[in-house]
Amino acid sequence: MRIGIVGTDNSHVDQIVRHLNIEGGGGDARVVAISGGHGRRNEALAATGGITEIVDEPTGLLGLVDAVVVADRDGARHRDQAMPFLTEGLPVFVDKPLARTVEDAQALIDTARAHDAPLTSSSALRWLPGTDALAARSAGEGRPQLVVVTGPADPAGDHGGIFFYGIHAVDVALRLAPGEISGIRTDTTGTTVVASFTAGGTRVVVNFVRPGRTEQIPFHAMTFTRESMAQQTLVPGADYCVPGLEAFLGMVRTGRPPIGYGDLLRPVEVLESVAAALDGGPAADR
Repeated sequence: MRIGIVGTDNSHVDQIVRHLNIEGGGGDARVVAISGGHGRRNEALAATGGITEIVDEPTGLLGLVDAVVVADRDGARHRDQAMPFLTEGLPVFVDKPLARTVEDAQALIDTARAHDAPLTSSSALRWLPGTDALAARSAGEGRPQLVVVTGPADPAGDHGGIFFYGIHAVDVALRLAPGEISGIRTDTTGTTVVASFTAGGTRVVVNFVRPGRTEQIPFHAMTFTRESMAQQTLVPGADYCVPGLEAFLGMVRTGRPPIGYGDLLRPVEVLESVAAALDGGPAADR
């Protein structure tokens, strides 16, 4: 399985290359070609992973690869970067976030469906053992009445502001709270942006905390039913991207996306609303 990567500045690319090309994980999958990023960075990745092809434009990967990872850190570029591969029917994993607008996310999904090209996207935190444990406990005890997830995110940060890190907390929250989203509200304090909404029958609160000067708070999730509460600090390990990568490789082999397309839209819906509220003032209902 020949894997191509678009956008190499993301540190996730190092994990992908190490897992597939150096450690031999992922069965027969190998990264064989890369595009985007900076010259020295690409040369270092190629030397480390034995990657034979570096191309200037993403479309230069066509004909060289069987599947593509779009790893550019700015979700605003993902639609243009992924489209050439989806229209050719290639499986595509768009590293978080899928897009920065619902319009772009829907266009990617529509194209994937039209060309029978499997598509997936997720935060790596969605697949952590701690997230799995909370999801399993919630399934066993019945739907939670309340989900609260907290994590770092900088609304003024590079690579798309609230989207870049905010997708982690939102994706975890929505894995724990399936269903249609309504009543998104955004409130801010000096250090925190709070998004609250209903997903299906569950009330969801996501706290985005601006990182400190020297360190940032950990990711943390809580679920509440009428009878119990469960909580988990979510700690990414050295290979925290590997479970999501393996889910993508499974999709390439089977043609079945690991996440329903409706669930790919929901995090973008929440974050687009939050971003719009932040642009319009300190608090808003949307």
